[in-house]
Amino acid sequence: MKFVLSTLVLLAAATPSLAFVRPSQSVQRTAPTLNMAALPEVNIGIFGGGTVGGGIVEIIESKREHFEKMTGKSINVKKIVVRDLDKARDFTVPEGCVITTDFDDILGDDSLDIIVEVMGGTTLANDVVRKALSNGQDVVTANKALIAANLPDIEALINKVNEGKDEKVEFRYEAAVCGGIPIIRSLQSDFVGDDITMISGIINGCTNFMLTAMDVHGKSYDEALSEASDLGYAEADPTLDVGGFDARSKLKILIRLAYGIDVEEEDISCRGITDLTKLDFQYAKMMGGSIKLIGVAKAVGDGKVAAFVSPAYVTQNDSLYAVTGATNAIELISKNLETTTLIGQGAGRYPTANSCINDIISLAKGDKTPLPFNPPSKDAKFVNNYESNFFIRLKYKDALGITRQCGEVCEKYGVSIHSMLQNPTTKSDDAAFAIVTEKVPLSSVKKFCAEIEELDWCQGPAFYMPVLREDWETALV
Repeated sequence: MKFVLSTLVLLAAATPSLAFVRPSQSVQRTAPTLNMAALPEVNIGIFGGGTVGGGIVEIIESKREHFEKMTGKSINVKKIVVRDLDKARDFTVPEGCVITTDFDDILGDDSLDIIVEVMGGTTLANDVVRKALSNGQDVVTANKALIAANLPDIEALINKVNEGKDEKVEFRYEAAVCGGIPIIRSLQSDFVGDDITMISGIINGCTNFMLTAMDVHGKSYDEALSEASDLGYAEADPTLDVGGFDARSKLKILIRLAYGIDVEEEDISCRGITDLTKLDFQYAKMMGGSIKLIGVAKAVGDGKVAAFVSPAYVTQNDSLYAVTGATNAIELISKNLETTTLIGQGAGRYPTANSCINDIISLAKGDKTPLPFNPPSKDAKFVNNYESNFFIRLKYKDALGITRQCGEVCEKYGVSIHSMLQNPTTKSDDAAFAIVTEKVPLSSVKKFCAEIEELDWCQGPAFYMPVLREDWETALV
């Protein structure tokens, strides 16, 4: 990392603001005449002037003196790349900061020590990160999709850039997983002498908010999604959230940190919340619990690790049951520490910006982190099947022999029934019942559901999810 000793700055008050025409448009707030003791500078370029980028600027400016005392350096946001110069900003642009639309205004400036990527996406963001690392500039990002899609390539580039160098480039991404929860740093530093046997948690704030609204307030799926969108928890296209894909990207990163495995996202079993109905929450209450979208990864012996993202039934005794709203929670089970639980805000302007700031200040202090992703394991192997008790909800039209046929298909695929649930209804188009199975592989449940759906009395796709209870331990095989 390079730190430049600042000199006394003298800018005439009459100096006009800088302006350039596209494609290299920029504007600059002119700094007033300064007369202060020089401090070493840490100069920052930010890609993205939206929710998170604005939060980063606000925190740096509001805590400037505090950060100077902590680091002995002046932390300065020098340039911000945005999509639209004319868009109103909901934060105050620092004096002397250039707002631009031209990526090269930052990537071509070797006076910048830290490049912060909070613009989102995977294509342009990947170009930004790779160019900055190649330039020898430290990178801070909140982009979990970028990391999940390009983790091995980013790791290879970091190793190449750092080879044979004493001053190594740093790649920080605390904000990429669960916003304000320090899970990345914990896995990098706090479990080096431990063996993690399981990671489980609520790792998407939007869906947890929606499920709370459906469970506690009786909202429909559409009502809950609309409210989440109004509050800014859901994107304009919420597919990544409600489909479970955002949680899957985060889980992939956690798997690499905890187990040293680079797993393809598509190999992680993933179900979102789009098929959940009020009826499923009624059944969950009958069973004494609720429904959460969770991500789980577990070591299952012989170097094997399996994982899934899915709605799951949780009992009132489960630590995840009380995690409501947009809050995230991650529970780590390990040999030495046994159970470690981290709970906090998983998204939003300030929780995410706070994690970015922690990375920035750590870099400014000269703190060195372990390898960003922990070494890959040569012996570990990922398997994409898991075993659990399952809840299976089936809608039906009245017919003879339904129970008998269910029993026959269960026997065919080795699915043992633990119990059956039915919520009485007078509406013929809303008739449904649920089966709770004994422990069975996911693959068997899928085969059972596929065959049941072909029967005349079955109305629409079957819905299934794992059942997590202390006396019904979920195993991953």
